[in-house]
Amino acid sequence: QVQLVEAGGGLVQPGGSLRLSCTASGFTFRSYVMSWYRQAPGKDRELVGYIANSGGVISSVSAKGRFTISRDNAKNVVYLQMNNLKPEDTAVYYCRRDLNSDLWGQGTQVTVSS
Repeated sequence: QVQLVEAGGGLVQPGGSLRLSCTASGFTFRSYVMSWYRQAPGKDRELVGYIANSGGVISSVSAKGRFTISRDNAKNVVYLQMNNLKPEDTAVYYCRRDLNSDLWGQGTQVTVSS
């Protein structure tokens, strides 16, 4: 079955860290760009960043310097390490195969609050 499954969300205090994971199955993971998006309440879904199959990373302005995307092609997993979290990072975070496919994970909630 072709699918993406995110994990690792939760409640964290401002300044804290979380690492999200996205496990892929049913396709040749190492051949694809993998991307992370987020959607805050009342806002459009936005790109957080993406990682090429070669490992090169592009991050959004909001994520640069705080968020890191990595991948483990042997485990079919892409990660989003988020540091120094802010309340405005509160959102549902999604992984996606490539940047224009309709294959999304189910999302994982991240809430940054004291």
